[in-house]
Amino acid sequence: MAHVLVTGGTGFLGAHTIARLLAEGHSVTTTVRSLTRRGDVASMLGAAGVADPAAVAYVEADLTRDAGWAGAVAGADHVLHLASPFPAGAPRHEDELVVPARDGALRVLRAARDAGVRRTVLTSSFGAVGYGHRAGGHVFTEADWTDLDGPGVSPYVKSKTVAERAAWDFAATEGGGMELTVVNPVGIFGPVLGPDYSSSVRIVHAMLSGGMRVAPPVWTNTVDVRDVADLHVRAMTAPAAAGRRYLATAGEPVSFHRIAAVLRERLGDAASAAPTRTAPAGLLRALAVVSPRMRELAPQLGVVRRADGTRARTELGWTPRGDEEAVVATAESLLRLGLVAR
Repeated sequence: MAHVLVTGGTGFLGAHTIARLLAEGHSVTTTVRSLTRRGDVASMLGAAGVADPAAVAYVEADLTRDAGWAGAVAGADHVLHLASPFPAGAPRHEDELVVPARDGALRVLRAARDAGVRRTVLTSSFGAVGYGHRAGGHVFTEADWTDLDGPGVSPYVKSKTVAERAAWDFAATEGGGMELTVVNPVGIFGPVLGPDYSSSVRIVHAMLSGGMRVAPPVWTNTVDVRDVADLHVRAMTAPAAAGRRYLATAGEPVSFHRIAAVLRERLGDAASAAPTRTAPAGLLRALAVVSPRMRELAPQLGVVRRADGTRARTELGWTPRGDEEAVVATAESLLRLGLVAR
């Protein structure tokens, strides 16, 4: 068994990944921006079924500062770098996301290299793979990269692309023999463990709470958070994973309209507020003139991006859950934890 550093233990994916590592017998240290968040992590681990959440060690470290990282990586065999800034809304300037994501990834990689870590697994995103390209029938694989000069590239997408590019450049020129593996998840759904969760979960939350009266004509690729955690752990130790990217996606893209339909079909009255109609794309584009929220959404209207997760399946034996299971698990957990208010 290995000792593993997980950055971003307070996050949705971070907590699930720690739970998976502990279940497999690994010892875990996680970073938090403030040690006052230890109780939040322990609560999420308890919700994930971890028998002894106190087994996790904590180090205070921030992606924007050097302090704490040398101590965090000390004694680690592997690093799973999951922490990354994610906006609650559109930033005033893209550098508010791009610079911390890039510099934070490099800060973690340097500390890991200096500590003699064998392999670092970086959580990137499909955002670094499939954006900035004109609509078409292309199926995206790990060979593809987002075109930062193309259409529809948000500051978040740019931050993930720039950070991953920087990580690969570092591994090639300054890595000192440390192995790098990257996981590129699509929209992450699945069981919520507390009030910290992904932006994809907010889609389901909005549908259950009545915050989304009509569904926009938008499609998303899906993957369950438990399967993303599983893929990180597989990528951490599999010899074949060194120097590889892995798309984490469950299957074909699904529309917001279909997500709402699944919620109504599977949850009945609990999902009665889920939208039954799809808004016309033209209307939403017109609203984008006056609405920053619609302006951010407009480039995604009617766009279907397909992603191929064959590599993770064939090289690592990864078998993800289907999209309906992930969506329903999301909704059931939000309701169970009382996080939906109408």
